[in-house]
Amino acid sequence: MARVRLSVAERREELLRAAIEQIEARGVAAVRIADVASALGVSNALVLYHFSTKERLVADAFAYAAEGDLAHLRKLLGRRTTALRRLRSAVRWYAPTGPAKGWRLWIEGWAVSLREPALREVARDLDRRWKAALAEVIAEGVAAGEFRCPDPAGTALRLTALLDGLAVQLTSYDGAVSRSRAQEWVEEALTRELGPAGPSDARGR
Repeated sequence: MARVRLSVAERREELLRAAIEQIEARGVAAVRIADVASALGVSNALVLYHFSTKERLVADAFAYAAEGDLAHLRKLLGRRTTALRRLRSAVRWYAPTGPAKGWRLWIEGWAVSLREPALREVARDLDRRWKAALAEVIAEGVAAGEFRCPDPAGTALRLTALLDGLAVQLTSYDGAVSRSRAQEWVEEALTRELGPAGPSDARGR
């Protein structure tokens, strides 16, 4: 059966999705242009037409994954409910204890970004935008009187640092910490950062 002719944008998105799948299966170091091409039944030349090098393909694939994560984050934080409920939803989704991001993909990306400037910029931008989004909803909760937090940006940094570290432990070191214990630590961190729940906060749990 002949392949459906795709627009440039559609073809590019198809290649990016295939690249992410191949990176998750093989790792960044092992994945090849040929693997992505073979997965879709296209030529290496077609992949290289859209992405001039493997490094460019990998960086753009991570950027594509990052935008998907950020779109979901915006959806969670844009709900019409309390800031505390929105923050908890975002943290629980982000945390490695729930239906989170593809942590194996991102741990792989962090490692490779130490040597690849283009990928490092993608990872840095994703990190900055996550922290900014969490800090914004924390500030909204403070303004609404839901909780107290003198430094929303600092709280966002500490929360994401904890979540990233737990993701490494849970993903890379089997048995290092249980998911239930990790979830307890995340909940304790939220309480410590935002203070004990008051009457208005309880509705956001």
